[in-house]
Order: sequence, then structure tokens, then C-alpha cells
Amino acid sequence: MTARYALSALAAATFGLTGSAAFAGDPAAGEQQWRQCRACHMIVSPGGETIQNGGRVGPNLYGVVGRQAGTVDGFRYGADLVAAGEAGLVWDEANFVEYVQDPTGFVRSHSGNASARSPMNFQMRSGAADMFAYLDSLDN
Repeated sequence: MTARYALSALAAATFGLTGSAAFAGDPAAGEQQWRQCRACHMIVSPGGETIQNGGRVGPNLYGVVGRQAGTVDGFRYGADLVAAGEAGLVWDEANFVEYVQDPTGFVRSHSGNASARSPMNFQMRSGAADMFAYLDSLDN
């Protein structure tokens, strides 16, 4: 557990924080779920350290938390996701969870284009908040 999560857990326990004020997911559980993501994604730090091996079909997920959607250098995104990012879409917990549960529905609702599609066709039925917490724990 990183210091960031330890402090958040302490704050949540001390002050009774719930919902978005405390981390909803468990980073250790998210790390265990990586197998669901590795076919398409990798996690490589800016210094080149491979944190998680994986495919290159999807963008590198290092630093995704707080990043503007559609902005990983060298990755070719769909125009609708890029436009949503340019309009202010950032990968916070709520957006990440919504996206991984229904990528095409998310892109359609955030782009305003009813025929938009997401190249990600995997839908994470459970554990999305855990995966977000894991990804967030890596960028400290």
C-alpha cells in the first residue's frame, strides 16, 4: 500500500468519509485483475520501466489517472474520444469506471455522436474501481 492510500484509508476511517472523498477501490485487488487488461494494454513508466507486460493494441496505462482522454503520444485514438478529451474529458474515477463498463456507450454519451464506437470492446463487469485504484497507485 502506498503512503497515499494509507493516508486516505486513515482519513476515511477517522472522518467517516465515503464515496468520492475516499478511494472506492482496492489497488491490490486491481493488480490481481490486470490479466483482464494485458491482452491490449501495458504499463510502462516514462523512464522505460515495465511495470506490467501487455499488448500494444491499447494505450499505455501508466499515468492514465488525471490525464486528458485521447492524449497518449503515438497512440491513434478515434476522433470522438479525442474530441471529448479536447472538450475537457479527463480520466477520473467516475469516467474510468463508466468507460470500462461500456466503452462504446461512454464514447457515444461523451461525444454526442450516437453512432460513435470505441475500439475497446471489452467490458469490465466488476472491479473497475479496483483497477482505477491500482493504476492510480502506480503514478506516485
